[in-house]
Amino acid sequence: MTLNELPINTIGIVENLHCDGNIRRRLLDLGIIKNTPIKAVLKSPSGDPTAYDIRGSLIAIRKEDAKYIDIYVN
Repeated sequence: MTLNELPINTIGIVENLHCDGNIRRRLLDLGIIKNTPIKAVLKSPSGDPTAYDIRGSLIAIRKEDAKYIDIYVN
């Protein structure tokens, strides 16, 4: 499953990043690394971006970027 498929108020664990270059660097800088828990908190009224709780910070990530993040749900 990818991050953009994670339902609201559900926690997923990062499994892998499928991207290179600047986008990979940006996601890593946000703390999105293997085994990091991520909780989908809310969606914007238009449905994109979605706000995620990552290591205590609320981060908005667009669907086009969230599709690069593989997660699993316990």
